[in-house]
Amino acid sequence: MRAMVCEAFGGPGVLALRDVPDPPPPGPGEVQLRLRARGVQYVDVLMLAGTYQFRPEPPFVPGSEAAGEVLAVGPGVTRFRPGDLVMSRQRLGAFAERATVAEAACDPVPAGLTLEQAGVFRAAHATAYHALLQRGRLAPGETVLVHGAAGGIGIAAIQVAKLFGATVIAAAGTDAKRAACLEEGADHAIGYHDGFLDRVKSLTGGRGVDIVYDPIGGAVTDESLRCLAWGGRLLILGFLGGGPAMIRSNYLLIKGIDAVGVRIGGLQDANPELAAANARALAGLAAEGKLRPRISHRFPLEQARDALQAVIDRTVIGKAVLVG
Repeated sequence: MRAMVCEAFGGPGVLALRDVPDPPPPGPGEVQLRLRARGVQYVDVLMLAGTYQFRPEPPFVPGSEAAGEVLAVGPGVTRFRPGDLVMSRQRLGAFAERATVAEAACDPVPAGLTLEQAGVFRAAHATAYHALLQRGRLAPGETVLVHGAAGGIGIAAIQVAKLFGATVIAAAGTDAKRAACLEEGADHAIGYHDGFLDRVKSLTGGRGVDIVYDPIGGAVTDESLRCLAWGGRLLILGFLGGGPAMIRSNYLLIKGIDAVGVRIGGLQDANPELAAANARALAGLAAEGKLRPRISHRFPLEQARDALQAVIDRTVIGKAVLVG
């Protein structure tokens, strides 16, 4: 089969299209898939660079979410049969034509999603759902400031927050991205490169927001702490802005703020039952048409380098997908 192989640590250029052995036949509790669509994430960029928490040694095939067709099932598999369309998650291996994965790591493609949408749905929406509802304790009527709002987990956060009754202030870097956030349901869309505190205070009548959803870090985190209302929650999802912030604990003390880390891979490792329950809930919401990923870029599998560069360049609005 064909696969995009990371042959050394570095940028997208370290990927090469290679013929590699087919995956092994499915064993007990496993299914083999013909992958048709694969999500492209910033995690993949970090993994290629060797800077992610999970650091496989080259050569390896990156990619952790996909959708496709069941080719074969192993002993004991009861949920799927050949021909079924499923979404899958895996630690590695999605940038390939086939994969053998655990039955428990698969879910049926919801009726409301195409295969392309299913291939990019799970990671971003699972992150937003867990972050806002479980780590952030979002309640109806609260206000959420979403940073990086036009990215994959940002668009997902807008959708989840609105679905559960929040007012959303989306922060994004360009007019086109802010327009996309408004299309996805955000109540307000603002820039942040020249500061955002005054705008957030104005939009909230001086009160501030209840939750900040922050995958950016650095100076954005510092300013976000000043945007929070009493009892607010800072959700820390990553450091796309260049690195972690040195959070001043007096901000947390004075306004009773919670600073909360969110890592979806950690949830899957520490509480797989909750992660599975979340996946079922999200699939149900997608089937009802209440959640739907936004895809701005589509690439064939062999152009995975271009897809990852688009993620690095921040030209993607929502998600990029590898097809074929």
